[in-house]
Amino acid sequence: MPSITFHGAAGTVTGSRHLLEYDGHKVLVDCGLFQGGRELKAKNWEPFPVDPDEVDAVLLTHAHTDHIGFLPRFVRNGYKGPVYATSGTVGLCRVSLPDGGRLQEEEARYHNRHQTSRHQPAEPLFTEGDAYDALKLMKPLHYHQWQELPGGAQFRMVPAGHILGSAFIEFYFANGERILMGGDLGRYDTPIIKDPTPMDFAEYLVIESTYGNRLHNDGDAKEKIAEIVSEAERNRRVILIPSFAIGRTQEILWYFHLLEKEGRWPNLRVYVDSPMANKATLLYTESEEDHDADMKIDMREGHSPFRDDMVHLVRDRNMSKELNHANGPFIVIAGSGMCNGGRIVHHLKARASDPSTLILFTGYQADGTLGRRILDGQAEVRILGAEIPVRAEVQRLDMLSAHADYGEMLRWLGNFKEAPKKTFIVHGEPDAALAQQKHIQEMLGWDTIIPAQGDKFELS
Repeated sequence: MPSITFHGAAGTVTGSRHLLEYDGHKVLVDCGLFQGGRELKAKNWEPFPVDPDEVDAVLLTHAHTDHIGFLPRFVRNGYKGPVYATSGTVGLCRVSLPDGGRLQEEEARYHNRHQTSRHQPAEPLFTEGDAYDALKLMKPLHYHQWQELPGGAQFRMVPAGHILGSAFIEFYFANGERILMGGDLGRYDTPIIKDPTPMDFAEYLVIESTYGNRLHNDGDAKEKIAEIVSEAERNRRVILIPSFAIGRTQEILWYFHLLEKEGRWPNLRVYVDSPMANKATLLYTESEEDHDADMKIDMREGHSPFRDDMVHLVRDRNMSKELNHANGPFIVIAGSGMCNGGRIVHHLKARASDPSTLILFTGYQADGTLGRRILDGQAEVRILGAEIPVRAEVQRLDMLSAHADYGEMLRWLGNFKEAPKKTFIVHGEPDAALAQQKHIQEMLGWDTIIPAQGDKFELS
């Protein structure tokens, strides 16, 4: 009898890992890293409950770290099968996974040099070499392309509107029943990529609940950004934007591009200080399969939102370090989006104590991360071994989230012509998942389950 076991993103937002079993076969949907506080990150070091060598295939919904970041470790531990994803996701994995391996190695070296780790010597979770080994297993698919699996199962991927290459996985067991694996649901009418594809039926459904307890701000992102950058130019401020390299960085640049097209962009330099974001941005220009109508028109007319005269891509560490001492006004967009690594950490260490700095959050900050502590108003934070007072102004743009809020989720679920037998609610902190469950039950009357880590359910 088919079953699903939730080995991650259950009771928490990150670490998406869902195991489908049928007729003696095993398929893992997503292979993500746990992110957040020490307790969550420690889960990445735990042995996977199933021997990786027993898994027939890995399917990836999209290229965010909490959905793909454990893959090099999984391969290092013995997985040798195919890894299926859309062409856009494969392209982004080629950018992000080696970068993740390098960051792991750099962090281990830093801790060993400064003896700041609880474990000596500190070791990387995986290396750059492990990431390249994982990439060798990847098999790109186009949207809506059917792919057969051992044991008579098959699946296809349909656009989810979250980031480049993001997809729902429509998975058919050999008995003909279907489970729709929703990684992250995107939003409607967002820049660059297509809207989520409406779906109308599945016997079983897995959905996220990151924003299951809130509605996004309905404010105009472009106008809010216009106010912020104009004020920064007048007062010669530096704006630090912690940003996810994939998706959020490109969306921010799109709004800068719109202001420039309207003749409203101030004399403000923009630096993207993230090797991964720089490579991902180039991929966004090439992936026409994902582009919405407006993006296609601008690209064909030569009005790329990522052109060199608008955006300065920081190529090396020396230039990054120089930005820490340069006078404003300018903008630095850098990863990681939750400030739990990457070059943004160094910029925050240098400027968080400066009242003239503006730290602008544009995405979700998981519990336990440096970004969450700053956003929550902590007066002093620990950055790279030093206690740094936070005197910078802190603002947040809620309207730029790439995750559907509960209203948008209900809109998407409203396309179903018949209720699934079971709807599993994952990828959310407990309060958000419970709120999502309540909304679905009250509005749609569906049978819903919030699984805990390790819970297994038969699909009968």
